[in-house]
Amino acid sequence: MSEPFTFGGEIVWKPLPEQIEHANLTRFMRLHAIQDFEQLMQRSTQDVAWFTDAVLKFLDIQFYQPYSKVVGLKEGIQFPKWCVDGKMNIVHNCVEKWTADQEQQTALAFEGEEGTTRKLSYVELNREVNKAANALKSLGLGKGDAIGIFMPMTPEIVIALLAIAKIGGIILPLFSGYGAGAIVSRMVDADAKALFAADGAFRRGKPVEMKSVADEAAESIPTLKHMIVLKRTGQAIKMKEKRDHWWHELVDAQSDVCETEKTSAEDPLMIIYTSGTTGKPKGALHTHCGFPVKAAQDMAFGTDVHRGDVIYWMTDMGWMMGPWLVFGSLLLGATIFLYDGAPDFPAPNRLWDLAEKHKINQMGVSPTLIRSLIPHGDEHFKQHDLSSLKCFASTGEPWNPDPWMWLFEKVGDGRIPIINYSGGTEISGGIVMGNMLLPLKPCAFSAACPGMDADVVDEHGNSLRNAVGELVIKAPWIGMTRGFWKDQGRYLDTYWSRWENVWVHGDFAAIDNDGLWYILGRSDDTIKIAGKRLGPAEVESIIVRHESIVEAAAIGVPHEVKGSELVLFAVTAPGVEGSAALRQELHEMVVAEMGKPLAPKSILFVSDLPKTRNAKVMRRMIRAAYLGLELGDTSSLVNPAAVEEIKLLK
Repeated sequence: MSEPFTFGGEIVWKPLPEQIEHANLTRFMRLHAIQDFEQLMQRSTQDVAWFTDAVLKFLDIQFYQPYSKVVGLKEGIQFPKWCVDGKMNIVHNCVEKWTADQEQQTALAFEGEEGTTRKLSYVELNREVNKAANALKSLGLGKGDAIGIFMPMTPEIVIALLAIAKIGGIILPLFSGYGAGAIVSRMVDADAKALFAADGAFRRGKPVEMKSVADEAAESIPTLKHMIVLKRTGQAIKMKEKRDHWWHELVDAQSDVCETEKTSAEDPLMIIYTSGTTGKPKGALHTHCGFPVKAAQDMAFGTDVHRGDVIYWMTDMGWMMGPWLVFGSLLLGATIFLYDGAPDFPAPNRLWDLAEKHKINQMGVSPTLIRSLIPHGDEHFKQHDLSSLKCFASTGEPWNPDPWMWLFEKVGDGRIPIINYSGGTEISGGIVMGNMLLPLKPCAFSAACPGMDADVVDEHGNSLRNAVGELVIKAPWIGMTRGFWKDQGRYLDTYWSRWENVWVHGDFAAIDNDGLWYILGRSDDTIKIAGKRLGPAEVESIIVRHESIVEAAAIGVPHEVKGSELVLFAVTAPGVEGSAALRQELHEMVVAEMGKPLAPKSILFVSDLPKTRNAKVMRRMIRAAYLGLELGDTSSLVNPAAVEEIKLLK
């Protein structure tokens, strides 16, 4: 049986009348004579076709040929067809339609760690995308060709992404920190013909070379014919004759006029690979009318991005939030802000300096980053004017209450919400999300996203309230992946095999008595001790309250009697040694809050926890390393040395 859920506490933020009045959600609801959010959720989930059509119109998604039907379900809920018979190209909607009246509107603003800044208006972005598209065409690339992107977060990465879509190609985003093997597995799976790369990137004041990684990978990708290389750092690299082309030589010489490929709404746009519990990454397939529309919907209704707003999300283009940032903001006529560098270099105030200097309105951060900034004190944000911020936002991992409250109360002065956001690559955005209409508790999500027929259920599939269960979705949505590239059997097994016509997302979730939602980590991270289900975030939250601990991870390890025992991994604050006395204090904190039956078997001190680029702590990998099991796909890790450290603890 599921255990009672008591995480979250009291409501700490309620929207002001002016925030409600200004909200995109308010305007959308008034357009359709919807009285409140509850009625919106009912209509949007019970009539998915109506809601999707309404969102497409609200976002002014323009078609060369209109769709005859919003959604077709002949092949079942698992394989819906959206915008049937529609012809469109998402690049027209992102860039071209804005050029007539947005010549001065900034589409993209950039700052590099070394201090370089650039801005591109929508008109200038359109010209640069056309040049890059013509460059791809000059190499013989076109519709249906997969093209990888392995670059730092500079304006050229946005230009490359849009240029691939403009010619009808398939975007293949790659994490800028990948090793050659991870690039090879993804590029080979997609039969990629070209790769956008760079000489390197700047990290903590030093140039980090990237081209040799791309070169090593290229030797094992038989379909790869071309590599377009951006000169970012100016460091010496090798260029292979006939295959490699400098961006400034190939792209800059092209015409800035280019016809956009008229694609079908459901033509492939992008394959984003995500790590699974097995070795092979999953290639989530997305289309022109899918991922970008869902991204823009969530950005409009959740983070309340308006035309002209400046949104920054600390991410990498290789993770879902990179393309999400590009497509969502451009479809809304907003400004993408990109920063290429470490967010706390050369000092902990770098993030807040960016917010002030570029007048950022919506800022996406990770709990891990905030936890790392807290020990530096309050002066690093107090010295900056943060009045431009309308909200913080966060995704990728569960919060703990103390860092959430620090960001909300101290940095945000209690005036702006933290829009918590959770979903995934296969979702094209969120299942649950905060918004500008509903109140918030620490670490919570206000509600399911409009149009997402989400629920929390027990092991028999029955709805739960105030208890922990599985996060599921019971109706299709336009952003859902069109399956896994070349592996539809795995797609069905992963999401649709547990209950008929129900998407099981693999997250551990709860809805409290006030209707607020909580995501508590992957459901395969769930720890069951003597029949009691324990969410890892719940116990992690206890020990990170200790001033000596900056972050923690909880796993379950086999126990002959209880089924599982709890093992905690803790990262100490700078200058703090992990001692037996500190271990005992932490042990007593857990026992005091969770009870003796849930006392940890051991608490181990480590220098870091293995994480992905978007700061998701990989508990599955911690558990495998600790128990000496097969690690599975480790290519998404930003810090693989953390895994090696855990292996040595046994």
